[in-house]
Amino acid sequence: MTYNELYDLWCENATDDKDLLPELLSIKGNDKEIEDRFAVSLKFGTAGLRGVIGAGTNRMNVYTVRQATQGLADYCNEDFENPSIAIAYDSRIKSDVFAKEAAACLAANGIKVYIYPELMPTPMLSYAVRALNCDSGIVITASHNPAKYNGYKVYGPDGCQMTIDAANKVLQNIEKVDIFTGAKTMDFDLGVESGKIEYIGKDIYNGYLKAVKECGIHTDCIAESGMKVVFTPLNGTGNKPIRDILKMIGVRDVVVVPEQENPDGNFPTCPFPNPEIKDALALGIELSKKEHPDLLLASDPDADRMGIAVPDKNGEFVLFSGNEVGALLLEYICKERTTLGTMPENPITIKTIVTTDIIKKIADEYGVEMIEVLTGFKFIGEQIGLLEKKGEQNRFIFGFEESYGYLGGSYVRDKDAVIASMHICEMTAFYKTKGISLIEARANMYAKYGNFVHTQKSFICEGVSGMEKMAEIMDGLRNNPPKEISGLRVLEFSDYQTSVTLDCLTGNKSEITLPKSNVLSFVLENGAKVILRPSGTEPKIKAYYTTIADKREDAEALEEKISKDFAALIGF
Repeated sequence: MTYNELYDLWCENATDDKDLLPELLSIKGNDKEIEDRFAVSLKFGTAGLRGVIGAGTNRMNVYTVRQATQGLADYCNEDFENPSIAIAYDSRIKSDVFAKEAAACLAANGIKVYIYPELMPTPMLSYAVRALNCDSGIVITASHNPAKYNGYKVYGPDGCQMTIDAANKVLQNIEKVDIFTGAKTMDFDLGVESGKIEYIGKDIYNGYLKAVKECGIHTDCIAESGMKVVFTPLNGTGNKPIRDILKMIGVRDVVVVPEQENPDGNFPTCPFPNPEIKDALALGIELSKKEHPDLLLASDPDADRMGIAVPDKNGEFVLFSGNEVGALLLEYICKERTTLGTMPENPITIKTIVTTDIIKKIADEYGVEMIEVLTGFKFIGEQIGLLEKKGEQNRFIFGFEESYGYLGGSYVRDKDAVIASMHICEMTAFYKTKGISLIEARANMYAKYGNFVHTQKSFICEGVSGMEKMAEIMDGLRNNPPKEISGLRVLEFSDYQTSVTLDCLTGNKSEITLPKSNVLSFVLENGAKVILRPSGTEPKIKAYYTTIADKREDAEALEEKISKDFAALIGF
């Protein structure tokens, strides 16, 4: 069926959402807009679905949600006896609608559904799956994407995002489901009345916060420090749980950015509600200059990422990168747990391949084993699960990825801004009682372990042509890797898709033991590194740059040169 024929079919049948038909009629005769919505379908991968909200097979709407849910229901009914599934949703446009559609479809397929009665962070879905002994979980979120996006993330019984094998089975089922007639459904309210759909109780929320608090190290020093925090949930799900955990650990002086306090999927004050982006913290920094806190915290809409800014000696607020926060937290956790005698035997920290290599030096300093995994926090969660199967989950002390995702306990299998807020606050308070600011702690870390500079640049590739361009870039570099970048020889080239690392000096090849992934890595002279991968959740290709030098300004200058030259190399 051509995309124009699909368009006509949707004009006839897309009647269950009042917003879809006006959109369809508005693009009548516009071949480019029709092609964008119908030439392809949203791809269901290990992260589920993510796309622009709207009409069409390449959009997030009630029909694509029902189709995906029917595929998931068929998988669960095939693989589990009397399956149950937990559902959570964030503040995004139609998140509550999509959550209820998914619940109604599952219930119509005879699957017990547990759904949060209000918006909740993504890590609380991971917690609920395990706490309620569910076989799967769904969270409706597009994380930190702009307001026009929404998504559908699927979890396994271990509380991790669904495995590749399971996702492939679900995809095979989805492809058999007619988007208009193939999905079973029922009235949501009747599902609740019949007991097929059950609201998740307050005990799960309280149990989650209790598990977070138990991971604290120096929460006792917070009251002594008298610390003050400015916090913005960026109109997302972090408002209640983060304020609750801060209250539980003794942070009494919390000022919330009023314009970004309440849920609002339009994100009117920050078009990109991503704490990695300085503009998203602009209102928080403005308020901080008036309130003079020790710390500015910012969680993304589904509260799995956490950004921070701290005051310098001049009262200006300095943003820390995810790599810097993660490295500081690991060093703090290692040092203080060692001092307190609470460090487990054979401790383990876990990072992704694009996360700062300064972790290796910190881990070596404290005798901690470092495990490196592919990009995506599910791979960190997977390693925690493997430890749990051996009864060794307590060996895990900390895991993080450069994109502001942190986890300091084994109670969930996903990154968590709630525990990140606790650990960051207690670390700040602890250093404050010692007369050390976080800026000074960061400087001390670099003085001890070296000046590592890490940056990530994204290149937008929207639409069908964008997907083709990303494929062309990756294939071009894979088949003809550069021999040098910015005048620095490429010493080692790794292709995670073919699982081969090439020593460019000797020609020797070695096997990469991680799962196959569309990632390319170039190790250069002087410890520099470039890693390239297409995003799994957004229409962009991401480049990660690492430089190391004795002087920070030299590392920064080299990074600027490498990133500029590499962007030109791939056509941007």
